[in-house]
Amino acid sequence: MITVKTVTSMKKKGERIVCLTAYDFISARILDEVGIDIILVGDSAANVFAGEKTTLPITMDEMLYHTRVVARAVQNALVIADMPFLSYQVSTETAVYNAGRFLQVGACGVKLEGGAPVLETVKRLVDLGIPVMGHLGLTPQSVHKFGGYKIQGVGEDARKQMIEDARSLQAAGCFSIVLEKIPRDLAEKITKEINIPTIGIGAGPHCDGQVLVLHDMLGLFEDFTPKFVKKYAILGEHIRHAVEQYRDDVKKGQFPGPEHSFD
Repeated sequence: MITVKTVTSMKKKGERIVCLTAYDFISARILDEVGIDIILVGDSAANVFAGEKTTLPITMDEMLYHTRVVARAVQNALVIADMPFLSYQVSTETAVYNAGRFLQVGACGVKLEGGAPVLETVKRLVDLGIPVMGHLGLTPQSVHKFGGYKIQGVGEDARKQMIEDARSLQAAGCFSIVLEKIPRDLAEKITKEINIPTIGIGAGPHCDGQVLVLHDMLGLFEDFTPKFVKKYAILGEHIRHAVEQYRDDVKKGQFPGPEHSFD
């Protein structure tokens, strides 16, 4: 079974870390069976599962539900739960309570977005035995601050701040950091300068691992495809074709047939 210590040791060994999102039992079981290292129960469920425009509307109760069903399916992977908007920003005490709830439903750790503003919270969680994954760069819960889903870490001041934030998150006790939508040379520099793994998404090939949203890489979410997504399947089209065939068979009286019926 993969643990936080397994993941941190993978960087030392030069082994690439594979991470994908999951929000349901069946998907999580498949990811676990094929050997995905980290399964992230992402707040991206707000977008690809619930159809929201941003990740901001998803609630603790909804994230706890998704985390519970994912954890129920997993035997080997490290399950990390995204802490949704307002579940950790209000106070350290609120963050501790909500992070603990994630562990109670089966998560092995939690992910928080941001740098300097969350350092005290990260340290408190880690001190209490709750593993924390950091998240820098494009942090979707701050989409309104950024004015959209724009590349981050552009310009000397922004680069210096992100490097400092990465160092600070490591010092606070994070076991890994997601780097999202930043220049690849910046991601490479951060990866070399810290001892904990970096997990890239739109951050180039030099991170210690990679993460994608499952629905994006399977071609299920068709509204928008970020540049950094590689589609490994076009399941949306396959599902649409299968449903059309089912519709036509029922309309024409061709389903169910004798082989699908009882005498």
